[in-house]
Amino acid sequence: MGQWLSWVKSNEKELLTILDNLAKKAVETSEAIVVLFSDLTNSEQVEKIHRLETEADILTRDIFFELNKTFITPLDREDMQRIASKIDDVIDFMDGIASRVHSYKITTPPPYCEEMAQELVKATKEVEYMISNLQHIKNTKDMIDHCRNTSDIEHAVDVLYRDAIRELFETDDAIQIIKLKDIYETMETASDRCVDVADVIEDIVLKYT
Repeated sequence: MGQWLSWVKSNEKELLTILDNLAKKAVETSEAIVVLFSDLTNSEQVEKIHRLETEADILTRDIFFELNKTFITPLDREDMQRIASKIDDVIDFMDGIASRVHSYKITTPPPYCEEMAQELVKATKEVEYMISNLQHIKNTKDMIDHCRNTSDIEHAVDVLYRDAIRELFETDDAIQIIKLKDIYETMETASDRCVDVADVIEDIVLKYT
């Protein structure tokens, strides 16, 4: 496919660096979610996740600022905006998981949440890998494979989500059902947003091949 990004200039490299840092922030947040579910009484972990979400917001604003002042961008401006927005969404929803656990005073890990959190780590690591390779794509098939891996992970989360909801509605505590259903749905949506990122990246790879 050639060196289709070999002409990237310094300010354009800065765009990709910020995007890469945003993807790394998603991984860090997902790993923090796993730690949170290992000890739901740790309020400091909730604060850490919220801090990561705030840092991600800053990175997202930085990307949009750089895009607005850069005439030539390494990728289509709209594509970069979509990637940044979707990664930011992933982190927002993960912050939402932590906020709900804290607000609902959940002290015992709900069934399936730890498994779903581990899958979120896998999904965000796939996103990080793809973002880190955007500047120099050497193997198109490899990138597509990682896009598909993200979809496979999302499917695994969907299965866990359906099992969790099925078991939840076999209980008779209406308030607990409302709380846990909200948490499960937020975790499933975070996984969906990882696939959204993968879909944009797949479009980019196909566009430049």
